[in-house]
Amino acid sequence: MEVSLELGLPQGASKCFDDDGRLKRTGTLWTASAHIITAVIGSGVLSLAWAIGQLGWVAGPAVMLLFSFVTYYTSALLADCYRSGDPVAGKRNYTYMDAVRANLNGFKVELCGYLQYLNIVGVAIGYTIAASISMVAIKRSNCFHKNGDDSPCQVNSNPYMIMFGVAEIFFSQIPDFDQIWWLSIVAAVMSFTYSSIGLALGIVQVIKNGGVRGSLTGISIGTVSQMDKVWRSFQAFGDIAFAYSYSIILIEIQDTIRAPPPSEAKVMKKATLISVAVTTTFYMLCGCMGYAAFGDLAPGNLLTGFGFYNPYWLLDIANVAIVIHLVGAYQVYCQPLFAFVEKWALRTWPESQFISKDIQVPLPASRSYKFNLFRLTWRTAFVVVTTVVSMLLPFFNDVVGFLGAVGFWPLTVYFPVEMYIVQKKVAKWSTRWMCLQLLSLACLIITIASAAGSIAGVVSDLKVYHPFKAR
Repeated sequence: MEVSLELGLPQGASKCFDDDGRLKRTGTLWTASAHIITAVIGSGVLSLAWAIGQLGWVAGPAVMLLFSFVTYYTSALLADCYRSGDPVAGKRNYTYMDAVRANLNGFKVELCGYLQYLNIVGVAIGYTIAASISMVAIKRSNCFHKNGDDSPCQVNSNPYMIMFGVAEIFFSQIPDFDQIWWLSIVAAVMSFTYSSIGLALGIVQVIKNGGVRGSLTGISIGTVSQMDKVWRSFQAFGDIAFAYSYSIILIEIQDTIRAPPPSEAKVMKKATLISVAVTTTFYMLCGCMGYAAFGDLAPGNLLTGFGFYNPYWLLDIANVAIVIHLVGAYQVYCQPLFAFVEKWALRTWPESQFISKDIQVPLPASRSYKFNLFRLTWRTAFVVVTTVVSMLLPFFNDVVGFLGAVGFWPLTVYFPVEMYIVQKKVAKWSTRWMCLQLLSLACLIITIASAAGSIAGVVSDLKVYHPFKAR
């Protein structure tokens, strides 16, 4: 039996439907954790060695721990906003925007909508860039193996971006978030694969060097100018923030969890704790080991910056794993935007056959797929636009840093804090209220500094960049 999750259904047998009349949700602690790990351990992990290289052995790990704590804490606040009122029987908020609308009002709701969906567009662009870089790295790795490490081996990334875009057009036709759980699990396994390879290569390089490289304060002034040191340090904050960015899809993930008991908020908090603990451990190991291996020369992308050349086949496996992971991560991030636009179109033009009509396509094993022309057109157009923008701005580190900076404060900190204050009726000027506001202010300052650093990096890149040429 196949019924659309998006339109809702009348109350029916409890074996088939949840309390809101929608098909029974089947998500668990482990599927929620897989979704989070897929979203979190993305391309961001590969820039962490470079980020720690800018900050040094003291500030680098400390900043990473700080971001992990802030992400976990604000995610726990956000999880409490999935239901309005009673945490077990209250009205469900199906999306991040629904939660904001239920707790805040007016301008804040509109601002949140623009920021969330612009951030998702940005993440799609960032992941397209990262995937193409990994595919180019495979080509160059094999070229270096064949012609020697000093060969130029220039490769144009645009065909690889197009290949990634074609794959995303295909996978974007999966109708609902709830139906991509298998893609998330495959992607999570891939993320552990390439992170483990990066870690192992870092350990081997440290042994080969005969010791740990790097300094307490990061890249030294002299290697870069004093102003560059400042900008790069700010950009490193953005890179680390991007590596933990997933709050914008937390409510959507929570909406896949089966009905209480235990409450969805309790399950989501456990899933967040598991996921953030696992990812922080991996981040620490990969980032610190990459910096220990290369010191000030740590590349912007650990597995594609050619700090490592051999064994080339292992690098190829790692980069294939990155591409597979990013295919899944792209979908995990973009499904909420896809669903939002399709629901809006259905509300605006309810009589349109182009938008509302589903065509049943038979599949093997007595199953069927609901083909929708509007879904095909809109999602394909979205992927095409993000792919073209990626081809115009292929600056991995700077784009990652800017996305992390812009999305971190408003979506990971400000809105969850404000919603929690309203939901739990936290008294103004109370100790808890003051602490929450101080946390939000501190994160705002970090966001402004990180965005400035990343913009400076993009401006610097544009001075020497020629679009559509091999690099």
